[in-house]
Amino acid sequence: MPVIPVGSQIFDLAFHPTSNVVYTGLLDGKVKTFTYDDQGAHSAAKSLRLSKRSCRGLALSPDGSSLCAVGKNRTLYTIDTSTGTVSETRQGVHDAPINRVVYPTPHLLATGDDDGTIKLWDPRKQEAIHTYAQHFDFISDFMWLQDKRQLVATSGDGTLSVMDVRSKKPEPFAHSEDQEDELLSIVPFKGGTKVAVGTQLGIISIFNRNKGWGDCVDRVPGHPHSVDALCPLPSSYPSSHNTILTGSSDGLLRVIELLPTRLVGVIADHKDFPIERIAIDRAGEGRWVGSVGHDEVLRLTDLREVLEDEEEGGAKEEDGDGEEDALSDEGTEGAPPVLPLAKKAVTADDEDGGGGHGSEDESDGPKPKKRQKKDNGDLKGRAEKKRRNQVDIDPSFFSGL
Repeated sequence: MPVIPVGSQIFDLAFHPTSNVVYTGLLDGKVKTFTYDDQGAHSAAKSLRLSKRSCRGLALSPDGSSLCAVGKNRTLYTIDTSTGTVSETRQGVHDAPINRVVYPTPHLLATGDDDGTIKLWDPRKQEAIHTYAQHFDFISDFMWLQDKRQLVATSGDGTLSVMDVRSKKPEPFAHSEDQEDELLSIVPFKGGTKVAVGTQLGIISIFNRNKGWGDCVDRVPGHPHSVDALCPLPSSYPSSHNTILTGSSDGLLRVIELLPTRLVGVIADHKDFPIERIAIDRAGEGRWVGSVGHDEVLRLTDLREVLEDEEEGGAKEEDGDGEEDALSDEGTEGAPPVLPLAKKAVTADDEDGGGGHGSEDESDGPKPKKRQKKDNGDLKGRAEKKRRNQVDIDPSFFSGL
């Protein structure tokens, strides 16, 4: 699969919604832009130095005309994507380094910092239109609920909060109980009725919107390390309603089905380097999934190759073929081979029957709490292998759900 070297640690990436362009925010304060084609061939398009301090978050406007960048220097930059130049600079918009940014609508922008402060912005206005202070630790991720016009934020303080952007109240619409673990990532599934939250200890917590935001309704164990990034599949896949991509600090990009739960497989490997962010091109409906982390490269994985081949293989087994087909070990020149998908899936009962955040260095970036965790081997992609690159799954690891 294509591997794009960038020369510095990548903290965030953003795909243009209509063009084959991807933007990366780097530790050295640069925003580097790359173009790619349908075969994954890529070329560098633009490099823009915003600051000497890290660029931690990127967000594109819905039409792709503006790119917002935030980072340690507490400045909000707006970049004109047509010219590749900075069109607006707002300095000191937060009192602490800004960790995340999201651009859900043309007239709404949200930023979250290391101290847990969240600010809502109208790009047409100079000052923030709302400030929330319900969290006391870094804001790790945002999720936009279009049907309710609500913004959900996860935090290193172990809670998530829901803000109604139409309300003028200073407090959030809802605030969860302490989940006793850092919440690092969030994504909707089951048509938006349920929400999966990744944690520092490797548990995926499930929230049911119909039952409120007070506490999770289920917990999915399995990751041997933290679930730093989550991403939904494109809606064109039949299983997209309950299938998500997970990026972990063990460097593996996994495909997991939820409720009932099974590991579909591992589709990319960052070789023990933590995965910071994952995203899919064409506003989440494309074929390329980008994953970035501490290995200073952007990896592009073709979902058509790894998922559609798996579906075809499953159909052959149903026809009585009985043979397990593995994906080819051959990848794009210079790139590591994609790991084969797991054919023997582990399933669990449906929910009715069942129950770190990366840092830049010692002086830069949020410093999440360190928790002692046991390496239980669940969903482990680096256990003893029967053959090259095969994912070895313990059939009993979901039995307790």
